[in-house]
Amino acid sequence: MNTINIALPEALECFVNDQVTTRGYSSSSEYVRELIRRDYDRQCLRARLLAGATSPKGAVVDTDYFDLLRDGVSEVGQR
Repeated sequence: MNTINIALPEALECFVNDQVTTRGYSSSSEYVRELIRRDYDRQCLRARLLAGATSPKGAVVDTDYFDLLRDGVSEVGQR
């Protein structure tokens, strides 16, 4: 595992230390890794949502669509 060193003002260092203590992290590194993972996941989700928003329209999802799905599941269950 690689190491990155960061400098924090005292107020942020206190905040990180408090989060480690109160939220059960084993170290400040674990806390920072969790923040980075969450930000990574958020950015991936955002990219997927934007890709979906700009993609061509698909099938209409309405009551008829779900009725067809239910009918297909019922047919499979009867086999």
